[in-house]
Amino acid sequence: MPSGRSIPDPTTAGDFCRRFDEADVHMLMDAINQTRVGVWKAQTDDFFREALIDADGSIVETTGECKEGLGLSYDGRWGYHPLIVSLSNTGEPLYVVNRPGERPSHEGAAGYLDRAAALCREAGFRKITFRGDTDFSQTAHLDRWHGQGIRFIFGYDAVASLKQRADELPETAWKPLPRGEHRPARTVPRLPQARPENVKERIVVEKGFENLRLLAEEVAEFEHARRPAAARTAWSWCASGSRWSAGKSGFSRTIATCSTSRMTASTLAARSWRRRTGGATRRTSSISSNTGCTPADAGGDLVSNWAYMVMAALAWSLKAWLALLLPVRGRWKERHKSEKQSVLRMEFKVRERLHPRPAAGEPRGRRVVFKLLSWNPWQSVLLRAADALCRPLRC
Repeated sequence: MPSGRSIPDPTTAGDFCRRFDEADVHMLMDAINQTRVGVWKAQTDDFFREALIDADGSIVETTGECKEGLGLSYDGRWGYHPLIVSLSNTGEPLYVVNRPGERPSHEGAAGYLDRAAALCREAGFRKITFRGDTDFSQTAHLDRWHGQGIRFIFGYDAVASLKQRADELPETAWKPLPRGEHRPARTVPRLPQARPENVKERIVVEKGFENLRLLAEEVAEFEHARRPAAARTAWSWCASGSRWSAGKSGFSRTIATCSTSRMTASTLAARSWRRRTGGATRRTSSISSNTGCTPADAGGDLVSNWAYMVMAALAWSLKAWLALLLPVRGRWKERHKSEKQSVLRMEFKVRERLHPRPAAGEPRGRRVVFKLLSWNPWQSVLLRAADALCRPLRC
């Protein structure tokens, strides 16, 4: 048989993805991560100060009825429940693992967190911190991670004993919860008389409903005799609470607890909040909405959809690599740094802002010169990126 006829010719994404088995998907992720390490090693020394590794799960719904591995999630939706382990510093998804919809968020997370830590050590990160919500406080692994010098910020269920201990703290133990600086408004402030009536609040008052308003958020740190299950080390505990104006009932405080590897309460709370506002769940939904179809609808079974998720997540990595490889040098160094961070924080808007501009090719001697026929504010970034990508990586 001619060699050309032995090459598979998949005509759809589903046909191609169904050619993968579980080992193939892991090989694909390992190949992407080896390229990732090469990009990381081209960065300056400040980049390797600390790796913030986030773990999160996200329900990916599907309308299909015959998909192998399909499951019913905790909230009654049919689909899959992928795990995403990502580097928060750059937003890169390091590992994407597909699972049936009924599986818990933390299932298999410890092994992939270990893989992510090994990847970051290979690249040269000096500190590693794991972050996750309450489902990821897998107490059987806390002592081992602590022994390896890994710090962690995990939520922990607010059990009765911890809530009682937090409620017994004196008022002086509670400090304001840092939320970061608010960006100044770019619009002209509206005059008080021009502000429309808050119809919702008026109806709440008229009907005598309880009108809750957030007054302040606070955080406190305390010692507690209770250790996490399956852990030998007695960790410090941090409680974050909210003061609410509850109309007739006055004030109340909602307690949430976290275990930490020797961090101050304010640092712990700030990092935990940043994880929730820019976590892997948001990246999963963005990947779903920008690939033409949801990952769960691409293939016919668990593994083929897993392969598709890994390929779709590669778009995030390519965008991050583009930003990381932008050169920062010369008299415009500070501006270059700002542009680099802007591209790194972009979601899929990078397609619109850095989309190739209309150009005309003009042969000159032994080369072709391209002239851009239009301009936008990101043109200099595009040209610097093209210049950087023409050079080999310094690793």
